[in-house]
Amino acid sequence: MQRERLGSRLGFILLSAGCAIGVGNVWKFPWMAGSNGGGIFVLLYFIFLFLLGLPVMVMEFSLGRAAQCSPVSLYKKLEKPGQKWHIHGYVALIANFILVMFYTSVTGWILRYFVGFVSGEMTGITDTQAGELFGNMLSDPVVMVGFMAIVVVIGFVILCFGLQSGVERVTKYMMIVLLALMVVLAINSFRLPGAKEGLSFYLKPDLSKLNGNVVVSAMNQAFFTLSLGMGSMAIFGSYIGKERSLVGESVNILLLDTFVAVVAGFIIFPACFTFDVEPAVGPSLLFEAMARVFNNMAGGRIWGSVFFLFMFFAAMSTIIAVFENIVACIRELTGMTRVKTCLICMAVVFVLSVPCALGFNLLSGIKPFGQASSILDLEDFIVSNCVLPLGALCYSLFCVSKHGWGYDNFEAEANTGKGMKLKSWMRPYITYVLPVIIGFLFVMGILTFSFADGFTILGAIKNLF
Repeated sequence: MQRERLGSRLGFILLSAGCAIGVGNVWKFPWMAGSNGGGIFVLLYFIFLFLLGLPVMVMEFSLGRAAQCSPVSLYKKLEKPGQKWHIHGYVALIANFILVMFYTSVTGWILRYFVGFVSGEMTGITDTQAGELFGNMLSDPVVMVGFMAIVVVIGFVILCFGLQSGVERVTKYMMIVLLALMVVLAINSFRLPGAKEGLSFYLKPDLSKLNGNVVVSAMNQAFFTLSLGMGSMAIFGSYIGKERSLVGESVNILLLDTFVAVVAGFIIFPACFTFDVEPAVGPSLLFEAMARVFNNMAGGRIWGSVFFLFMFFAAMSTIIAVFENIVACIRELTGMTRVKTCLICMAVVFVLSVPCALGFNLLSGIKPFGQASSILDLEDFIVSNCVLPLGALCYSLFCVSKHGWGYDNFEAEANTGKGMKLKSWMRPYITYVLPVIIGFLFVMGILTFSFADGFTILGAIKNLF
């Protein structure tokens, strides 16, 4: 099977950034920041992005470009005979499926709100009615499954047109429009009466709110927002040549991702403080809260439509990228054509996504982590708290260990081409410190996770003493 190629460097940067930029930036980042003390969480998030996210991103790109194949096959090409690193390749494929099992539903929520604002259905209503919209949507299985299905079909239909004509072309246009919409929305939020208070909460670190949960949450968010640890970046590394060094390209993508996450907060927190919306409300922040905001804002129907259009583009950029990862892996395993693989994967992803879509209505009795949890929380826990940090640790160890690919091979691949390079002084940090930090934060994430109505393993251990 001839290896497909991206048509341009811009396409690679925007497509990789599109994979990183998504629900993690515009949905999860604002409510995570709001729930974890605002500015102190944002500060830790930035630190983890560059200390942990950047080197792991360079590793994933390097592995993909060196192997010229998908995550499910790259270990087999780069590992030594008899080694078992390739098992992680299959785990990465499974992780991509688990991610889209809930990502498609969240993207469906966004699409539903966009349609509601465009049609005028979600404007001209009271604050109470605006607050009820989200719950009413979740309780309707037809709406939940229907909009999830639309997202799945759109994503795989785009993939059917090929890497350059479908994935690259559509993502480039979506990303350009997304960035423009963000700037417009941020300027509008800066003009709101509560902008000063909102930005102060968002950007001013409060050390009194610093604790272990905030640290672990910031680390998990850094990995989640960059889609690191499950091969999403490795697949795009396999589609590019060796003209540019991978450090410089990774920095460009990281800056784009950071820009979108930060500007999402610029849009949301001034609005929250202007219209007396609690920023720590949680996952429903962008839906219940923003529906109230736009209903109290002049031109709310227009601004609401623009906001959820931007949200939809951000989410779909990741959906398309992860779908491409899945399709590339399945094609290498089976040898099927792109169109046939897309159609089969579309059916499989739809079926796998149904439990999450029904987890708030017909399957609402399934509460894996206590009364306030749902199937989405279980799937998010598996991906965010387990697969992503462990996957990042696996890539890290493989790239630096003499029992894996080895640091010299990794450094040579990462530094090939024009642009920023890995420096010799970075080697001790990447080889010894980085894996330890990732491993420690993974363990802390499990120990401090609330498994059932406030129960944590760390809390149980403390109670023993």
